[in-house]
Amino acid sequence: MKKLSLLTLGVVLLLTVALPAHAQSGCTDSPENPTLVLALVGSAGALFASARSKIRARRNSARK
Repeated sequence: MKKLSLLTLGVVLLLTVALPAHAQSGCTDSPENPTLVLALVGSAGALFASARSKIRARRNSARK
């Protein structure tokens, strides 16, 4: 339940920040590539989650 509420809060925060930025001029004249930045952030999150679950599994198997 706690993770779901944190995820919901994160999505709401992201939308709150993204909507005013889009209303100003959008990403058409942005110097960085927003798609690439989003892909890097998403990949880093996926790798972090995967590594964390593998570390936890290794710790749990060592305790048994």
